[in-house]
Amino acid sequence: MQINPKEHERGPGGLSVLESIEWRGRAILLIDLDAFFASVEQLDHPGWRGKPVIVGGHADRRGVVSTASYEARAYGVHSAMPSSTAERLCPDAIWTEGHYDRYREVSNEVMAIIRDESPLMQQVSIDEAFLDVTPTGVNRDHPVAVARRIQERVEALGVTCSIGVGTTKSVAKIASDFDKPRGLTVVMPGSEASFMGPLPVRAMSGIGASAEKKLKDHGIETLGELAAADDDLIKRLLGKNGMVMLARARCEEESPVETDDEVKSVSNETSFAEDLKTREDIMAGIRTMSAKVGRRLRRKGLKGQTIALKVRYEDRSVRSVQRPLPFSSDDENVFDPLLDEMLEDLWQPGVSIRLVGVAVTGFGQDDAREQLSLFGEDEESEQARQQNRSLVEASDKVKERFGEGVLKYGREFRLRGKDTGTTSKNPADYK
Repeated sequence: MQINPKEHERGPGGLSVLESIEWRGRAILLIDLDAFFASVEQLDHPGWRGKPVIVGGHADRRGVVSTASYEARAYGVHSAMPSSTAERLCPDAIWTEGHYDRYREVSNEVMAIIRDESPLMQQVSIDEAFLDVTPTGVNRDHPVAVARRIQERVEALGVTCSIGVGTTKSVAKIASDFDKPRGLTVVMPGSEASFMGPLPVRAMSGIGASAEKKLKDHGIETLGELAAADDDLIKRLLGKNGMVMLARARCEEESPVETDDEVKSVSNETSFAEDLKTREDIMAGIRTMSAKVGRRLRRKGLKGQTIALKVRYEDRSVRSVQRPLPFSSDDENVFDPLLDEMLEDLWQPGVSIRLVGVAVTGFGQDDAREQLSLFGEDEESEQARQQNRSLVEASDKVKERFGEGVLKYGREFRLRGKDTGTTSKNPADYK
């Protein structure tokens, strides 16, 4: 049986109805912060509370909505909607481009609360995390009690969260979306099929529009119908992900809460309100992204061995190229000369660019190239490298103390007004 605990009064002995029922098996929570960016803005601007707030880019610069408060959602506004559409639907909304450092700060406070309850936490985005709270001989707290406690502590910060409780990550994820905001939806062990069965297949993470159409074309519209479907048919329709989707629909998923926080790549990209046409403007955009990637690498204590450059053209086609770095690095002063060369492979005069992105990969590997390269540097080159390094480290300290926007380079002023103003929800941007 699936129950929303908000519908129940607390029972005898201070225990809710659900907390009096023994939990058998795994217990996974999915904690999802409600309209997170907008909620932080309303927390920091008391006059905005109860009013429609939209965090997003400019309507006249190809911007999109990052997050909308629930007051704005009542008008039909939602994430990833073009800002121009949102502006028409909710003309009286309060707009803000967002404050990334502040979102990261509140997110870190929330994640610390979640981690207090169990070390088995997997943060999947700035506003979402899985938590394994399976009862054991040592951990005797009921999963529902843990969820209630997290909700109360998060609310004390000034934001709210919705939590799904289930025996698998997929069940918990679907349950977390079931009752927002500040929902607590519990799928008791043994009741998964009755909870999942009637839901549309699109409710399952991993099933997008294309997969949904393929399934519907074969009469499979609900998760119950998917769970009962023939294995070979689903393999044929969904390819290598077919068996994963079947396991999720049948509640046979064994995917653990991954506590390994190994980073595979650090990247940053941005779209432009106006297509960039000159090499100077394009390189200014690339170097701005390069600096952001370098800063995040230094914050994480990572050095990479490979750099990649991505561009999207006026016709929306995308191309990318990657090169090995001369040595493991976290420094944009090392990245930029290579990126300058890489642009030659992707751009010719007269071609318009609407997006650029920079990524660094290849962490945690021994790299003999670093010592060889440094050994071969003359004294003047080494001195210049040290000066550049001192400059970026000083810049990092200023931004850590006063925020990202307090210090800008000339390249950023060159592109002023040409970005979309859209706030990213990429979790890597906030760690």
